[in-house]
Amino acid sequence: MAKRDFYEILGINRDASEDEIKKSYRKLAMKYHPDRNPDNPKAEERFKEAKEAYEILSDAQKRSAYDQFGHAGVDPQAGMGGGFGGGFGGAGAFSDAFGGIFDEIFGGGNRGGGRSNVYRGADLRYNLEITLEQAAFGTETQIRIPTMEACESCKGTGAKPGTQPKTCPVCQGSGQVRLQQGFFSIQQTCPKCHGTGKFIAEPCAACHGAGRVKQHKTLAVKIPAGVDEGDRIRLSGEGEHGINGGPAGDLYVQVRLKQHAVFQRDGNDLHCEMPISFPTAALGGEIEIPTLDGAANLRIPEETQSGKIFRLRGKGIKGVRSQAHGDLLCHVVVETPVNLTERQKELLRELEESSRGNAERHNPRAKSWMDKVKEFFAS
Repeated sequence: MAKRDFYEILGINRDASEDEIKKSYRKLAMKYHPDRNPDNPKAEERFKEAKEAYEILSDAQKRSAYDQFGHAGVDPQAGMGGGFGGGFGGAGAFSDAFGGIFDEIFGGGNRGGGRSNVYRGADLRYNLEITLEQAAFGTETQIRIPTMEACESCKGTGAKPGTQPKTCPVCQGSGQVRLQQGFFSIQQTCPKCHGTGKFIAEPCAACHGAGRVKQHKTLAVKIPAGVDEGDRIRLSGEGEHGINGGPAGDLYVQVRLKQHAVFQRDGNDLHCEMPISFPTAALGGEIEIPTLDGAANLRIPEETQSGKIFRLRGKGIKGVRSQAHGDLLCHVVVETPVNLTERQKELLRELEESSRGNAERHNPRAKSWMDKVKEFFAS
């Protein structure tokens, strides 16, 4: 089978920097490492593939040879004098090239006696839907989340109670095996113990040898006043349980706001539509409007047009990181009367008739619009 392009394997451009190469490899190594995918043989293949690509592209000389000649330029069977200008530099150099980054990603290790397989637990996310009022004033609630916890039956060892994991017979507890390919010596993760150095002969019946079981736990979450859509609340150490004694991950509570019947939030400001009657818009008056902390009176001046916005300062929301409250903006919507009686219709006709002779005074916007229409057709 033809080998894939190393740049394609790492998902990077051909002009990628050293930092981009390392960052991409770290991501793939964490995702496909055999210790994290014990039941997925394809993951180990992807891991080895990424490992080889990183070893070539992280070395300036080898990368140059690969860019010029492709796989042939870095194939050890193609001759040691051309591609690398002297080769890998020794039988153990291939595996040594990964020592630094492996130590950084997987917690280091003792080359002679195996490495530590202690992993931090995964972070979790929980979507919490709250009301606008709860977001504005803060609240405390409880959530129930699924999580992976250490198995109580085996105390996290994965072995049947009364037994202990045994030293892996393949790698003798080192977690690594060394393969000889010609004059190259390549060190790889032990395929039997997946790098743990231990072999479980009698798996725990409760967790089937995983050392962790799925459980649910209830947590109290304090929602601070002023949180907004998309804000995250971090609960340290409430994520998944770590592996082999590693620290637990964190839980991130993602805030979602329920749709409100009256208000729409825009940052710390609130918006609402305020329908008023035709007589109130024409003659003015006083109406009562709702706010988050009670009702408020608003004076409507005469001749108010639909679409006018009234601002009530300080009647919005005080954000988590704000020093002052936002405003409440009321958008006026003049409501056309419906279900009129004959007498009401007659009165409206009289009003229309009385104002028709002086449209510029009584309907200035309509008069202005009609003048613009006449100019448009005249041109």
